[in-house]
Amino acid sequence: MIQSETLELLEWSRLCQHLATFAATKLGVAAALDLQIPATQAETAELLAQTQEAYQLDNRPGGGLAFEGIQDIGTSLQRAELQGLLSGEELLAIATTLAGARQLRRIIDSQPDVPTLKDLAAQLRTYPEIEQEIHRCIDDRAQVADRATPKLAGIRVQIRQLRDRIYQILQGILQRQSNAVQEQVITQRNARFVIPVKAPQKDAIPGIVHDSSASGATLYVEPHNTVNLNNQMRQFLRQEQVEEEAVRRALTEQVAVVKPDLDRLLVVVTTLDLATAKARYGFWLEANPPNFIELGNTELAANKGEIAEAENSENSENPKVQIPNLRSQITLRHLRHPLLVWQQQYEQGFPVVPIDLTIAPHIRVVAITGPNTGGKTVTLKTLGLAALMAKSGMFVPAREPVELPWFDNILADIGDEQSLQQSLSTFSGHIRRISRILAVLKKGGEEDSNIPIPDTSTTLRLRSGDTVPDTSTTLRLRSGDTVPDAQFPIPHSQFPIPKSLVLLDEVGAGTDPSEGSALAIALLQYLAQNSLLTIATTHFGELKALKYQDSRFENASVEFDDSSMQPTYRLLWGIPGRSNALSIAKRLGLLPEIVAEAQTYVGGASQDVNQVIAGLEAQRRKQETKAREATQLLQQTEQLHREVSEKAAALKERERELKIAQEVAVNEAIGTAKSEIAQIIRRLQSGDQTAQNAQVATETLNQISAKHLPSRKEPAKPKPGFMPKVGDRIRIPSLGQTAEVLSGPDANEELSVRFGIMKMTVKLAEIESLDGQKPETKAQLAKIAAQAQAQATAKAKQALSEVPKPNPEIAIRTANNTIDLRGARVSDAEIEVDRALSKAFEYGVLWIVHGKGTGQLRRGIHEFLDTHPQVSRYELASQKEGGGGVTIAFLK
Repeated sequence: MIQSETLELLEWSRLCQHLATFAATKLGVAAALDLQIPATQAETAELLAQTQEAYQLDNRPGGGLAFEGIQDIGTSLQRAELQGLLSGEELLAIATTLAGARQLRRIIDSQPDVPTLKDLAAQLRTYPEIEQEIHRCIDDRAQVADRATPKLAGIRVQIRQLRDRIYQILQGILQRQSNAVQEQVITQRNARFVIPVKAPQKDAIPGIVHDSSASGATLYVEPHNTVNLNNQMRQFLRQEQVEEEAVRRALTEQVAVVKPDLDRLLVVVTTLDLATAKARYGFWLEANPPNFIELGNTELAANKGEIAEAENSENSENPKVQIPNLRSQITLRHLRHPLLVWQQQYEQGFPVVPIDLTIAPHIRVVAITGPNTGGKTVTLKTLGLAALMAKSGMFVPAREPVELPWFDNILADIGDEQSLQQSLSTFSGHIRRISRILAVLKKGGEEDSNIPIPDTSTTLRLRSGDTVPDTSTTLRLRSGDTVPDAQFPIPHSQFPIPKSLVLLDEVGAGTDPSEGSALAIALLQYLAQNSLLTIATTHFGELKALKYQDSRFENASVEFDDSSMQPTYRLLWGIPGRSNALSIAKRLGLLPEIVAEAQTYVGGASQDVNQVIAGLEAQRRKQETKAREATQLLQQTEQLHREVSEKAAALKERERELKIAQEVAVNEAIGTAKSEIAQIIRRLQSGDQTAQNAQVATETLNQISAKHLPSRKEPAKPKPGFMPKVGDRIRIPSLGQTAEVLSGPDANEELSVRFGIMKMTVKLAEIESLDGQKPETKAQLAKIAAQAQAQATAKAKQALSEVPKPNPEIAIRTANNTIDLRGARVSDAEIEVDRALSKAFEYGVLWIVHGKGTGQLRRGIHEFLDTHPQVSRYELASQKEGGGGVTIAFLK
């Protein structure tokens, strides 16, 4: 009962309605509206795996499950099982559902990394033979088709022929008795063809009157000529109906045979649709999948009255007990209320303020304090819905990582259960509901009561009933936390304790404050040892002090902005909150004089506590501001480091590219120089080795070296110097000032400048441009001219003193670079010359002996050499080498 009350208090049904809007089928909508909460963690893990895989499919290109054609055929299957007769619409719905399920299975089987969905799809049996038979017998209008049976096709042929005969007869009557007919139309009454006749003219068309109009002016008459034909039509129509029912009966029986498999198909399809709806709802919420924290235990041993952590529990001679402990902290950062998110998006609600929940593993009770309307109750509902969503296999609207325990029960006492009908006050309503919560906890804890928990208040009770004095009363947990002066007893509980989440709103309210706070303390201490986590809101100051007496308790508060006198709805941890009742009352419109009078009745101790809390809140805000600034500075530093690293990498890459380009250029220059030098050598070898030719070759080599050797290149001329003009901005280094030029340099190389309100005359040599260029003075220009004249004179002397030296490398005629073509034809000679040129490339020259004769062979060879690409030039040999009977060809 209390579980259903909790769902109602947390507005679980509204969340299910929102989830249902993301379902694709009526089956999925119904399942989402009646969403069942799993009873075991294994079921939750299965549902969560389905949701995660559906989420992956939805976010893949062209992915996502399609549910076209799938309908709710559950009622039709039940009627088929009871030997009922299914209609054409129902049979067609079954066929389209089978086709849709087969398409679903095809999509899932084609996707990788979805093992859970593939296991579900493997359970789908779609019976394509039944689907094909239904489509063969039932057309798109859900009517039995002519092709269903030959008998049905024959009956319908006879019906069409008979109908044509009846129409032909009635059309003739309408034309002959047009004056007696009310309207030129043929209609039906009682499945018989009739014509509308004017009432006064009924005798003009004898027949059977089947109906009349509302005014009585028109009678619907079946002429005697068509009575027998209509009778035959009725018989054929009855035969058609019987045959159609036989066809649908046969299809219904086929469906009834496979009803269990079709029922399972509906379950699987509904599961897939619900998983897809959860995934799409989580995507819309920007939610993340939860990770469930495992529940471990801390082993404690008693030693000389002190309870200390047992490091070697197996070898220890001391009695040992165990208490439950979470393996990691609960982490829910930037958690948002899903209903408020929906309200903001679709109902023009206020922006949702997220909260951060970070609860240490040893914490059992969190007391939330703060002003009214500050968001304490919303915090309870947000956590409760987050736990329910995670338990139901849904994503939680919080930032990653989402870590929380799997709770057996989620129990809440939120709101006012005051009821005049049941004679319940506010206090009694709370107590009734809390009693039901405690009954659930007690019932869940009676499963195993054999493992005791130590009582650290005075003694350590062991299983045998013996007692060991506890003098230090300090309980050290494995997490390292220390409980000073523990005044809380841990009675004979059991492990594991019920893994329940308890949410209490305004615990102990509605009665005398002193008694209410005492009752709230006792209740929270009981829940600390009988539930996994309890979150309670309160205004009692005594509950704020429990944290300092019991390490299982923690304080939290909702922030209140003193400057605007309004709550910020942020949740602050570790600091108790102030109620700010007087400030809120004033903001809500209570008379100021009443608020001022109430302020005088507030106790001094309460004011001191509020001031301390206010100081803590201010200090926390300062620390948060500094933390944000430090985070921003760190981000900026990291960004700057990335930019510098990228620039350094880019410079290294540029330097590497420049080195490669330089090497390529050097290699090209070397190759070009070698080619030019080789050409010079070939020319020397092919010609007369005279001093003049040697001098020409030497000058050419000097030109090549000057072009390709860096040491022989003339240094680049310096850029023209800076010359200031009127209006330019210049710098005076001796004064460290920037000035404006008022007049250009005169004959004495002086110019007027102004900086500030001062004007002065400076020398041209005393200034420079803003980019550091020095102006050229007359002395510098004269020096440069003298240096240029000296260099020119030195070059002239060097040119006169150089004596060209002949090149010792002279080409020598050998058998390898000589070819004899005397007596050959021109065509044959061209082939031989081409072959000889290719072989003589390394010599640079080829001697061609063709003889003098008529000169025809010589002319043919010369014409061939003129067009040959390897020949740079050719000439006749000297008289001593054959004269006009030998041609020397020089290769490129």
